[in-house]
Amino acid sequence: MEKNNILKNYAGLLWLLAGITVGSIVGLIFGKSVESIKPLGDIFLNLLFTAVIPLVFFAVSSAIANIDRSKKLGKLLTIMVLVFLATVLISAVLTLVASWIFPIHQQLAASNLPEETTKIQSVGEQMTQLFTVSEFYEIGSRKNMLALIIFSVLVGFSTLYAEESGTEFKKFLVSGNEVMKKLIILIMKLGPIGLGAYFAYQVGVFGPQLFGTYAKALGLYYGVGAFYFIVFFTLYAFIAGGFKAIKIFWKNNIVPSLTAIGTCSSIATIPANLDGTTKMGVPAYITNVTIPLGSTLHKDGSSISSIIKIVVVFAIFGKDLAHVDTIILALGITVLVSIVEGGIPNGGYIGELLMISAYQLPPEALPPAMIIGTLVDPMATLLNATGDNVAAMLIARFTEGKNWMDNKKLSS
Repeated sequence: MEKNNILKNYAGLLWLLAGITVGSIVGLIFGKSVESIKPLGDIFLNLLFTAVIPLVFFAVSSAIANIDRSKKLGKLLTIMVLVFLATVLISAVLTLVASWIFPIHQQLAASNLPEETTKIQSVGEQMTQLFTVSEFYEIGSRKNMLALIIFSVLVGFSTLYAEESGTEFKKFLVSGNEVMKKLIILIMKLGPIGLGAYFAYQVGVFGPQLFGTYAKALGLYYGVGAFYFIVFFTLYAFIAGGFKAIKIFWKNNIVPSLTAIGTCSSIATIPANLDGTTKMGVPAYITNVTIPLGSTLHKDGSSISSIIKIVVVFAIFGKDLAHVDTIILALGITVLVSIVEGGIPNGGYIGELLMISAYQLPPEALPPAMIIGTLVDPMATLLNATGDNVAAMLIARFTEGKNWMDNKKLSS
């Protein structure tokens, strides 16, 4: 009987693992010809992207609308910003240290990439595009995720301060949140097929490139990324709630991790993260604010990627990444890139241009940085997305107190 219960509880995860395993094998065997099954993954991903927009709106709005006035939202947001900033800087410093221990000396060939036709905007235009949209329908695009979150926060506050007049609307937000969560569950039924197709595509198309010209740089990235994922996420979980928190974090971080690697999208991982952090025992008002905001503003993987790109470009042009001012500038660029990359369209491209401009590098520095950004995407997304889960646990620890796990019923 107990064995049947275990199979029932883990059936979804086992099917997901089976689909991913089959997809990976297919990618290894058939190589680039697996591009023909990529549409299966695209269909799954498009369904997720379509559903995640209303999910974020209802989750954020309902969370704020239902906050107890005694729980100061200002405290939550302050702690959240500090946790996000601290983890991004820790990942950047770790990568810098690793680059000094395992230096990249060889001259890397700058492979050609299709030219980007992105219009470079002024800082004011970028900030406007980052925080707002000009038409209401544009807020339904995943490219304007931060604008959607800000709108959702305002709707939540408006409902909160409407008090009795907003009671029915608050019920609508709560009901909408529950309905969208059920919709996500239905869409995830396609997960084994969708993620399997994407894994086949990733392995078949990008696998061979990992052993080419950029092997050493990619080895450094994936090595640091894996170390940070296992060691530092475990450390963060321990700080959040001791050994009990470590166990509950890793148990409920499997599906978000597989979703992140398979889709290469932090936004597509939001539903899995919301479900995972709920099972970790993080209070709903923290989960429903931290996860959507984190998907846009908290990117440990992009932080590591930013430092690796700087290291590689410096190696190409014979520069030394050891001076204090150079390091401080690298850390500053990394923090900005970690925010910009998920906030506006072509954010990664603009972040790379920021690096080139700040260090006054020639245009030839752009292609290598773009290539590395493409090849590290699976690991970067894994760190970006699941880093939000352990960050939510840390935020719960500093918001609710050291006994926050005892106040919630955790999944066994």
